[in-house]
Amino acid sequence: TILLLVLLPAIVGGNEQSESVWHVLAVTTLKLGALVVFALVVGQRIIPKLLAYVARTGTRDLFTLSVLVLALGVAVGAANFFGASMALGAFLSGMVVGQSEFSSQAAAEALPMRDAFAVLFFVSVGMLFNPASLISDWPLILATLGIVLIGKPLAAFIVVKLFGKPLRMALSVAVALAQIGEFSFILAAMGVSFGVLPTEASSAIIVTAIVSITLNPLLYRRINGAAHWLESKGIGLPRLDENELSHPEGAQRIIVVGYGPVGKQLTGILRDNNLDVVVVEMNIDTVRQVSALGEKIIYGDATQREVLLHAGAEEAEGLIISSSSAPAGEIVEVARAINPNLRILVHTTYLRVAENLKSEGVSAVFSGEREVAVAMTEHLMRDFGATDEQIDRERRKLRERMA
Repeated sequence: TILLLVLLPAIVGGNEQSESVWHVLAVTTLKLGALVVFALVVGQRIIPKLLAYVARTGTRDLFTLSVLVLALGVAVGAANFFGASMALGAFLSGMVVGQSEFSSQAAAEALPMRDAFAVLFFVSVGMLFNPASLISDWPLILATLGIVLIGKPLAAFIVVKLFGKPLRMALSVAVALAQIGEFSFILAAMGVSFGVLPTEASSAIIVTAIVSITLNPLLYRRINGAAHWLESKGIGLPRLDENELSHPEGAQRIIVVGYGPVGKQLTGILRDNNLDVVVVEMNIDTVRQVSALGEKIIYGDATQREVLLHAGAEEAEGLIISSSSAPAGEIVEVARAINPNLRILVHTTYLRVAENLKSEGVSAVFSGEREVAVAMTEHLMRDFGATDEQIDRERRKLRERMA
């Protein structure tokens, strides 16, 4: 689609000059290549360094502003200096940021802007809808609906199954593609403006978009039911051999928020016990150091829904908030909204905070005040010659009294 957006004006732009189509096509391709090289080579060196500098300030507003300036700046530069569309420039800048360690946090910070622009986009598309086209262009509309709702999902389903993926994954991918994306509108509008597509085609695409976007959530709700029905008929069941039965796929995922002294020790213990651990950390230097060792760690604020989703909170078994300075209440609220069955363990400093977190449904809270009191009591009793049984009894009493 992006290649068509770039080459379409050069091929059918209606050049009145003596330049041949091939000459214009070559110049356009060279400009596109220069833009891609600039974005991927220069952008991957400069943009991550700039965002790292901003991240070290610890100011979320400055980070959000930096992401916005980069997106708009590269988009305008692509249009003015390389002759590309602003949409393509914004796409490339987003791709560069998305490949860096700042992708999760950038996506979380840009979420409000994305929602606002998405609303404006689809409202403007809805305003282009002409109800009369349902009567005059219904054959073309039905054909377009058939391609989007049947043809494209069926092709995606076959491709995913050919790669040996599970039935439910194939159904999910198929349903995800059973709609029209934003680039389709941009390409269709360009095609109509250059006379490649008739206006009837634009009307058919708009109607198909409205219908497919409306049906998509309803189809998603039927994925599990459809998969269960097909599996009951013997379709799509995985073939298990002895190795697969003795070595089940995957491990339980645990998300650890914070990679300080506590988080580092916890992560090591969990990984030694074959658990799949993903660390969420706000210190960019720590993220780079740990990532260089090949361990799973992402940069981001755990209070942001997108960051926890990127860490796999939907499928995770547990969440450990290891940093006592983290806003545990906000993280717990977001995590519970994503996965109500998530087992959450929290490290906090004060007992009063521990009591509040327990009322919010946290599985276990470990307070620094309580653990220090228990450790000091145990040490003192050993100095006085107490037995292990006496120490265990007093430890239980103290924990119950401070719970």
